[in-house]
Amino acid sequence: MRFSTLSLAVLLLAAPLAQAQTAPTTSQGAKPTTGASPASASSVPDQVDLDDVRNFSRVYEIVRQAYVEPVDNKTLMKAAISGMLSGLDPHSEYLDKDGLAELSEDTTGQYGGLGIEVLQVDGTLRIIAPIDDTPASRAGIKPGDTIVKIDGKTVEPENIDDMFKALRGDPGSKVTLTILHEKSDKPIDMPLVREKISVTSVKTREIEPGYAYIRISQFQDDTAPDLEKKLGELIRKNGPQKGAILDLRSNPGGLLTAAVGVSDDFLNSGTIVTTRGRLQDSNLSFEAHAGDLLNGAPMVVLVDNGTASAAEIVSGALKDNHRALIVGRRTFGKGVVQTVLPLDNEHAVKITTARYYTPNGTSIQAEGIKPDIALADLAVNKADSAPSLVSSEADLPNHLANEDGTSKGKDIDNDGSAENAKLATQDYALSQALNVLKGLALNHSTYAVPAAAPTKH
Repeated sequence: MRFSTLSLAVLLLAAPLAQAQTAPTTSQGAKPTTGASPASASSVPDQVDLDDVRNFSRVYEIVRQAYVEPVDNKTLMKAAISGMLSGLDPHSEYLDKDGLAELSEDTTGQYGGLGIEVLQVDGTLRIIAPIDDTPASRAGIKPGDTIVKIDGKTVEPENIDDMFKALRGDPGSKVTLTILHEKSDKPIDMPLVREKISVTSVKTREIEPGYAYIRISQFQDDTAPDLEKKLGELIRKNGPQKGAILDLRSNPGGLLTAAVGVSDDFLNSGTIVTTRGRLQDSNLSFEAHAGDLLNGAPMVVLVDNGTASAAEIVSGALKDNHRALIVGRRTFGKGVVQTVLPLDNEHAVKITTARYYTPNGTSIQAEGIKPDIALADLAVNKADSAPSLVSSEADLPNHLANEDGTSKGKDIDNDGSAENAKLATQDYALSQALNVLKGLALNHSTYAVPAAAPTKH
């Protein structure tokens, strides 16, 4: 991955400190360009009201002298800084050495924990999404769930930082989460064992001959090159694909540059995303370059209410460029960008510096992306009924045989419905996305990709 030097790194959820001083192009070559700043950094700032300074000093002294337990100055100052940032929005925060280490772990996909992306909302811990093949996903934790207690201790605004840290720990250690499912009024206890989370962000397979299934669970440093490698291998092994499903359900996001790289992998031209903020370096525009890995074959993107941040950038880019149909539920709606600004070697501020906009100039902040084809969160069960004795002309006695004899020795009842029913009972949304994709493929009369998948330069 090549890097072009800028003073800030534009992020979505996390980035290591080393990236906080550069803005990556992408491994595919989609480069950011800067635009005019809407507000000059040299503008005269508001003067601090002296009464506010006095009130802060008084509160500080009152806490030092009257709080039920002694509090040292360092702890108080850290709490003051953290409170100032958390009061801005749910995504800005003060990072100490441990916090920076956690950001680095998130972007590399390796850490000890449960495999959940959590957001602090009004003093609670809300689940954005569980990560595939982790203790959280296997336990049945869903996007929108709320963590009420951790090991019997209630999550409260006063201990929210400690509760957040308690989610991680050494692999093999045990923890019990009390979870309140969305639209439920009865919390349940979920005993879990922490594991070493090594997230492989990209998985590919053929869901049916000629139809690729691409699952991206989050956007990490290596997501775009990993996608190129694995999709290229699938195409070389199975031949040109009639279409592909990109599954971004319960994808909590990640790096902006990874989202740009993945979008660029399926686009030949057009804007991917733009960002706008008060700082000059926050105003960027990312453009796609020639080299669609699927060579224009139809695409369906599966989304839900756990599709957030970087995953929404990809969804918006493919939707607005008319490259894919979006199927599923309205997405999470995180349309702001965070930048990590270092204070020293062990401390930094992660602060919201820009809003991002889809190619059509739409902000999805607190709105999300509306799917082209909406699907309710449903499960399908196979009908419990006796098989029909007569289901076709071939079942009637003394029926005339087909004149060309092509059906002789063949199972004419094997029309694919059994496989479709099996997929529907396992994953209703995926089965519907496949049906939509097949319809798109019927109208896509010509498709061809070279023996080796194209790459961006």
